[in-house]
Amino acid sequence: MSKKALYLLGIAITIIFGTFLYMKFCCNCCMKTPTEDTEKTVAVETKEPDYVPFVLNGSGIDYQTHDNLKFLKNSAMLIIPVGDSVVNGIEKLKTYLISNPKQKITITGYATSDEKNNTTFENLGLARANDVKNYFVSKGLSENQFNTKGEIIDKWKMSADTLLGPAAYNFEAVDTTAVTDEWSALKDKINADPLVLHFNTNKSSEKLDASQKQKVAAIAKYVSNVKDASVLVVGHSDNVGNRDANVILAQKRADFTRSYLAKNGIEASRIETQSKGPDEPVGENNTSEGKANNRRTVITIK
Repeated sequence: MSKKALYLLGIAITIIFGTFLYMKFCCNCCMKTPTEDTEKTVAVETKEPDYVPFVLNGSGIDYQTHDNLKFLKNSAMLIIPVGDSVVNGIEKLKTYLISNPKQKITITGYATSDEKNNTTFENLGLARANDVKNYFVSKGLSENQFNTKGEIIDKWKMSADTLLGPAAYNFEAVDTTAVTDEWSALKDKINADPLVLHFNTNKSSEKLDASQKQKVAAIAKYVSNVKDASVLVVGHSDNVGNRDANVILAQKRADFTRSYLAKNGIEASRIETQSKGPDEPVGENNTSEGKANNRRTVITIK
């Protein structure tokens, strides 16, 4: 074999051997294993909120804001002033409790186990609950609608040396049966001794005595507290003159009474009027006294 052929053969062997070594040692260093990307997971950090929401959640009220009542560590005194959004929630609670006088709320105050109780209360959580209640009362809420209790826990959300909202509000179940019975009893009382307004011949009057005014107040109270309740006003007359004219006159008396009740706290849209004219007398129409008793309106709950 000539020198030239041997030279070329050596070059070819060198290239083949070099390629083999590159593939074996260098490419393996650059190649990724099949599972390197598929098995790699990205750790997602779940950041806890830096607040404790102020929550009022009961039947008929649902209010929440990121702001809250605050207490310094080891202190039972609420930090004043309170944020506007919390004050707004307390105003909504006030309106709700006025409309629901039977509703009770338990305020649970919290304190951490490493805090010192320098109060006369059993624990610092209870002291905080009472301070929250006192603040609510100062805003016009009824003290009788709140109960308090305290709990000691291991930790609570803090900002520096301030505890954020260490209190919860539990709306206790209302005995609706008792409430229903109360209003049913009031309705029965109103209808058993209804409000009766008497009129002079062809005239009406807004002069009510104390007993009549009390009955108007009872009717207004019932209607304002019982959903879909309505009032029935029936006008009556004596039998003097034309019957058709008396029916019209009795209707005018009923309409007058409706206007009077509307001025005294009863929605006009919840008052129904009727006229019976001279058809349902309660007195003898052959006497002045009897005719006077027949010129009337009778107000009941439907």
